[in-house]
Amino acid sequence: MMKRLALVSMLFSGVLSLAQQTSSTFEKYPVFSECEEVQLAELESCFRYNLQRSIYANFQTPEIVGQENYSGTLSILFEVDKQGEFKVLYVDAFYDELKDEVNRVFELLPTITPATYNGNPTYMQFTLPLQIPLVEPQAPQPIEVTVVATLGDPASEYDSQEKLPYANEEYTSQLNIPLSHHNYYLFDAAMNKVGTNNHTAQKPYTYAEVNRYYNFEENNQKILKNKTSWWGRKWWNEHLVTWKGKDFWVTLDPGVDLQVGKDTGADVDTYNNTRLLYTQGGIGKQFNFFAVVYESQGRFADYFNRYAEARAPDGGNPAVIPGRGIAKNFKSDSYDYPVATGYISFTPSKYFNFQLGHGKNFFGDGYRSLFLSDFAAPYPFFKINTTFWKLKYTNTWMSLRDVRSEVTEDGSFRTKWMAHHYLSVNITKRWNLGLFESVIWENDNDRGFDFNYINPVIFLRAIEFSTGSRGGNALIGISSKYKISDRVNVYGQWLIDEFSSGDFFGANGSYKNKQAYQIGLKYYDAFGLKGLFLQGEYNRVRPYTFSHNTVVLNYGHTNQSMAHVMDANFWEALAIARYQNGRWFGDAKFIFAKRGFEFNTPEDSFFYGGNIYGTEDNRISDEGNDLAQGNTTDFFHTELTAGYLINPATNLKIYATLIYRDFQPQVNTADVFSNQTTWFNLGVRTDLFNWYYDF
Repeated sequence: MMKRLALVSMLFSGVLSLAQQTSSTFEKYPVFSECEEVQLAELESCFRYNLQRSIYANFQTPEIVGQENYSGTLSILFEVDKQGEFKVLYVDAFYDELKDEVNRVFELLPTITPATYNGNPTYMQFTLPLQIPLVEPQAPQPIEVTVVATLGDPASEYDSQEKLPYANEEYTSQLNIPLSHHNYYLFDAAMNKVGTNNHTAQKPYTYAEVNRYYNFEENNQKILKNKTSWWGRKWWNEHLVTWKGKDFWVTLDPGVDLQVGKDTGADVDTYNNTRLLYTQGGIGKQFNFFAVVYESQGRFADYFNRYAEARAPDGGNPAVIPGRGIAKNFKSDSYDYPVATGYISFTPSKYFNFQLGHGKNFFGDGYRSLFLSDFAAPYPFFKINTTFWKLKYTNTWMSLRDVRSEVTEDGSFRTKWMAHHYLSVNITKRWNLGLFESVIWENDNDRGFDFNYINPVIFLRAIEFSTGSRGGNALIGISSKYKISDRVNVYGQWLIDEFSSGDFFGANGSYKNKQAYQIGLKYYDAFGLKGLFLQGEYNRVRPYTFSHNTVVLNYGHTNQSMAHVMDANFWEALAIARYQNGRWFGDAKFIFAKRGFEFNTPEDSFFYGGNIYGTEDNRISDEGNDLAQGNTTDFFHTELTAGYLINPATNLKIYATLIYRDFQPQVNTADVFSNQTTWFNLGVRTDLFNWYYDF
């Protein structure tokens, strides 16, 4: 009963406070039968009272609202038409049950005398924002009233198109939350409470699935600045351009990624100059879109530049920027690397979401992923998310490129494809289990995109055998997460690249024993300090994992790994701390690793299993292979960041970063040699993707 009273009270906090400037627009307000004898000046208040009484008598709060402790914004557009009938034009609500209840109640409202304009019956429309959870409103919120021309007047159609106030629709949309480790940490604790029935391994998340547990608008309200000027609001709090109509909304923002720094170890002045423009929006209730265009020039720390240039593509361009893509020369010592990403998202029901775009995905609960990470350059993809009961099933198909000179054909980069399946199951309220499989295949025998792999429920390993043992590279894996408490959970991944039972269970160090595993722990509000997040993680990848006997079928794209940034043949231990208080934030990261590289000298040109683009036909040995074999290297990386969030709507941040890197191989060669890096960087950036410097 109390929920019902609260809901109706909140509902009419909008409906019952009409904007004063609209009262003179109509010659006569809509009239309930109970209001026929009242004075003209009293029609508005009488209409409000009788509308309140009618809805109050019929509205019943859906049980799911209370059961799932939902919070969010509900928006209703309704009208009284020129026949005097109430009609719901649309309802923007997280639950279908809320939409159904609004429609049911409005169908019960009586037919009344319509409003008049210029002596003729006319439409009267109302837009109502409703905040949930329901609280006692502090101030009435006026609804907007629009006079719509009567039917039969096509000359007024243009003027009748209405502009409505933007109400942060992105927070309840099916748009992806941009991949950013720090931004995802902000709601990670809310997503991982014991008893929640969500799925945290398949990333990026959509705003709608996260907003059930972390109210974006409510949390952003806590840090908004009290700015009344247009410039103050746009710089500190809001999107630059917003546009909303009856059945669409759009935002448009410019952005930057400006950096200036110094690599003191190599005496290199570093910078990055990125200008970007991004837009997002929704059309109707099922269709969303996002697009961003980057134009960038930069020069980085010496080790970063050498890594980029070592992965230079065929055709003369000098480098592949990690996480970005192919770069061309800029001036005498810098790179120019344009990037464009975007997608469309279609949600026909609460069970399905379809996405088609050019971007990145990430699968796992850790900082790293052994299944699919966001380290490589963006790629075209088509993805289906299916969510029901305690399951979430994600199918992704990707088009990848091998850009090396040795595989280029007729001046064109080599195309390959990946089909990727991930099934997440909540076994209990604490334990989640994930099953992973993927296969990569190339355009051998001119088969192009192989429709054998289009079936989203088939076992890909079986298809690989049916198309030929060298026709595809299949990987399988298991992931798991256990919530010890609301503040502590453990997670892990186990990947098998090539399953040969004798080699896998044997102790002879076979090169076919290609597997990797991860184990990690997260600690929220560590030591009782709200907002302090601690994470520890260990990753171990055996030699030759992610490579293949058909060299094109490695687990890579644009000369970068689709999984771990260190490729293979290593172990890694990392510790991460994150903290944010208001708009101030800080991150700290420490990584220790032991890695195995190839020597690549005239005396030793064998493949030791570290570079996933190496050919297994040149392996050092069939047996006796051990972790970090080859040119064994000790690796240490520290990264400290502190900054300030300028605008929460656009994720514009100013920050300073200090990186210390120590790289010590057993043998110095032309490609792998002892070096130390101290890199200091100042920047301001629109945080829409992850930069990785820790390799």
